[in-house]
Amino acid sequence: MKSLKEFITSTGASSELLSQLTSEIKQKTVSKGAILQTSGEKWHRSFFVRKGLLRSYSIDHKGKEHVFMFAPEGWVVGDIESLTFDTPTMLFIDALEDSEIDIIDSKNFKILNDLPKEAMRQQIDKLSRRVSVLQHRVLMLISARAVDRYKEFIKTYPNITQRVPQRMIASYLGITPEALSKIRGKITKE
Repeated sequence: MKSLKEFITSTGASSELLSQLTSEIKQKTVSKGAILQTSGEKWHRSFFVRKGLLRSYSIDHKGKEHVFMFAPEGWVVGDIESLTFDTPTMLFIDALEDSEIDIIDSKNFKILNDLPKEAMRQQIDKLSRRVSVLQHRVLMLISARAVDRYKEFIKTYPNITQRVPQRMIASYLGITPEALSKIRGKITKE
């Protein structure tokens, strides 16, 4: 799927709903390093990545970054808690590469409820898979060895290991860059 508009068009929605949804989606090109969302604000948007790579992360009281997720092509990134419950976001979102994105406003999510049942089932399935990945990640962070967390990272994000700095991957895994380097070396020898 190259754009969110393509997905919406493929759902079989009425032409009126298609027009309403697609007219609300804004396409934007952002440069590497652009900050799309900052912590502490109420945020009512999510971003669909058509091309490029985004990441979401938090910064703790000591100023250390903690990567929450990466969003390569075809992924959506945002703060679902802020979007759904109108609370200040805890996440920053920035562009790790020059990127082309679709900006989805919260009112679009309400309109999506009017999609045909099959399209809704597909979206619920995608959301369920994302929740499953997040649940698995939390369990891995609290109980798995670092090498297993890295292998899971590679399964989740098979095409970005060369696109993301090692320090960000280490942050995502909850380890130091030095530990990640040792893990990579160990895996290469296997």
